[in-house]
Amino acid sequence: MEFSEEIRKELIESGKITDPKSPRGVVLNTAARLFRRKGYLQTTVRDIGRETGILPGSIFHHYRSKDEILRTVMEESIVLNLGRLKRALESRPALEDRLRTLISVELYAMNGETGEAWSVMVDEWRNLSEEGKATILRLREEYEGIWLDVLREAHQAGVVTMEPDILRKLLAGSLHWTPTWFRHGGGLSLEDLTDRVWQLATGHRP
Repeated sequence: MEFSEEIRKELIESGKITDPKSPRGVVLNTAARLFRRKGYLQTTVRDIGRETGILPGSIFHHYRSKDEILRTVMEESIVLNLGRLKRALESRPALEDRLRTLISVELYAMNGETGEAWSVMVDEWRNLSEEGKATILRLREEYEGIWLDVLREAHQAGVVTMEPDILRKLLAGSLHWTPTWFRHGGGLSLEDLTDRVWQLATGHRP
């Protein structure tokens, strides 16, 4: 995706997200995969250590607890995709282009390399500590605020006819379901899928 690697590099260099090639990053990526596949409660630190080849004691050198691993998986996926979204919108002044960008970036978040972490955020929210929930909620509110600002503007301009709050909930539900059936190389690209969702949201032809 456009801006993807550039943003990732900037965020790694600024210390806002973890280098996926570092030991901390390997733990995060492995944990995201296991949390999605087995569930957070069923995944142990020993499981993560077995998959990474890192001793559980060494994992605790990087993270204080399994809860911190879960929070970091979610937090860094939002930070990365927020960065991508903001950068992409900078070069999309036209309203319809901005709405399409929102759809495109979220589809990429769900079906690109952060897909496992994004699914964990949706499915395992209830298992976060209260402190973790507060952290993720602040980031989610920022992310959702961008969506709602564009949808409200689109509603006022007649680009969409449905109430922005309801439309966002319907789109979020549809987009978050795509990892269960979308397959790269299956004849439908993410760009094609973006066109279909755009058509659904606006009632226009892609």
